[in-house]
Amino acid sequence: MATIYGLKPMFQALLRPVAKALAEADLTANAVTVAALLLSIAQGAWIAFDPTSSLPLLVLPLTLFIRIALNAIDGLMAKEHDLASPEGAVLNELCDVMADAALYLPFAFIPGVSPVLVVLVVVAGIIAEMTGALGPLISAPRRYDGPFGKSDRAFAFGLLALLIGLGFTAGLWTSIYLAVLLLLAVRTIFNRAHRIVAESELS
Repeated sequence: MATIYGLKPMFQALLRPVAKALAEADLTANAVTVAALLLSIAQGAWIAFDPTSSLPLLVLPLTLFIRIALNAIDGLMAKEHDLASPEGAVLNELCDVMADAALYLPFAFIPGVSPVLVVLVVVAGIIAEMTGALGPLISAPRRYDGPFGKSDRAFAFGLLALLIGLGFTAGLWTSIYLAVLLLLAVRTIFNRAHRIVAESELS
């Protein structure tokens, strides 16, 4: 199933000069990874401490774009500038799920948004990422199958933030929206698990 992740090669091509410049400035890929996490924590805290304000919600899509860009840049730095390391691989996986939690769990504080559904979507997203990361444990590739990968989650929550920030009152429609995201996340878990097992059996 096609996802936003399919645009990654084009996005990376645009960011390659930035990754090169940062590597030449002796910045490490791990530093970029941590910067993306810190940005996510700051944005999430802003929403959590001011959940009735539209400004942090309207800024969120920009923050998500910068986070995704930083995630792409750290990968380019690691792969193309000899900055990959076992520590970096672990840090990358952990920071991804921590950033997701920091950015999306604060939606539970927004009046009218179902806290239960927010938590379930975030937890399912984390399980999906950990499922994808299981591949190398059984001699299969790391999986990024959709329909609700990291980039798709960023788009979905960015859109939700934009709509609420523009004045759409949260309520039944946000619950339906989050329920759909939850179903997509569960589907993603099964897709990744199935592909990992299938590829493992071929190896």
